[in-house]
Amino acid sequence: MEAEKIWMDGKLVNWNDAKVHVLTHALHYGSGVFEGIRAYKTEQGTAVFRLKDHVDRLFNSAKILRMDIPYTKEEITKAIKETIKVNKLDSCYIRPLVYRGFKKLGLNPFTCPVQVMIAAWEWGAYLGEEALAKGIKAIISSWQRSHINSTSAKAKICGNYINSIFANMEAVESGVEEAILLDSNGYVAEGPGENIFWVKDGIVFTPPLTSVLEGITRKTVIKIASDMNFKIKEEFIARDVLYLADEAFFAGSAAELTPIREIDHHSIGSGSRGPVSKQLQEKLFNVFKGKEKQYNAWLDFVT
Repeated sequence: MEAEKIWMDGKLVNWNDAKVHVLTHALHYGSGVFEGIRAYKTEQGTAVFRLKDHVDRLFNSAKILRMDIPYTKEEITKAIKETIKVNKLDSCYIRPLVYRGFKKLGLNPFTCPVQVMIAAWEWGAYLGEEALAKGIKAIISSWQRSHINSTSAKAKICGNYINSIFANMEAVESGVEEAILLDSNGYVAEGPGENIFWVKDGIVFTPPLTSVLEGITRKTVIKIASDMNFKIKEEFIARDVLYLADEAFFAGSAAELTPIREIDHHSIGSGSRGPVSKQLQEKLFNVFKGKEKQYNAWLDFVT
């Protein structure tokens, strides 16, 4: 996982020297926002996927958490590319983090400085290479997704992810790879770090954005599926609808497109990656790698 350099507050520092004070506000209270971004090796060189959308969402998350990022979007974009380039990475995962640093401890964050770091490293399939082809097992978590008025569903706030950590730990301790969270009304919401889709009678479904993060990969899947003439529907459902789905899959920058073969010991469809998931997955990876020219506007090349 380790790379050579990390960008911190305008400077590239050695990986092992990228440190913060133990009284950093974000460390104690979760007062930070982040993005998960991927870059892929293409025939034209390394390209960051939907970089502008990720940077826009980073700034929107910071706005919701009342943090003024001390750099422009252009400066952050340049820093992301610089971090990839200095680490000589062809394909990588990129983690920008905007957080409240140390000045005064206490819930009030406004006296603490806003700091920024960007790291990039080689990272394969989030849930394992085999999972991309064969699918994973999941459970419905006993932890529900946070109520829409308890926090912000539209911001990738560090503190929000304790909810996801509880769900993921439960999944791991249950012997499966991932969890699925229901919302406060009992409807299917999302995974701990991914949006969820399911397929029934050739129609591709996903939950509405009421209580879930508007994933960039989610938007990508909806667009390419629509272009492939699949019907797309947003729908609130109870968990048992997933049990009866023909196919299901997670989508996210880290998870990419990972099929789900089993939920709560119910085999989904054939119990392996389904044909629609396979078509969408292959199309998506071709888009990532610059093989689908009509989508090349989503690729930001590192030069």
